[in-house]
Amino acid sequence: MSDNWTWDYDPDAEHVVGGLPHEVVAEVERLAEQLTVLGSDAVDVGRGNPHGGGLRTQDIFGGRGFFMFMALERLELVVITRITWLG
Repeated sequence: MSDNWTWDYDPDAEHVVGGLPHEVVAEVERLAEQLTVLGSDAVDVGRGNPHGGGLRTQDIFGGRGFFMFMALERLELVVITRITWLG
């Protein structure tokens, strides 16, 4: 667990969440906050490289969508790069 980790959108919020329903954005932001609490353990969350790290995928709302993120240990930063909402 870490108090130093933060999260952000990459390249920016407008690019990643623009046009998505508010409840989808709120859920992704809630989960992003939880990833920061995990700190370096966030590299193993979701689907992706079985050895952890790299681009990861996490389902939201029971598989009705997902978001992609990276946990950058050296920067103590979780970056949300894409959200796909299937509705």
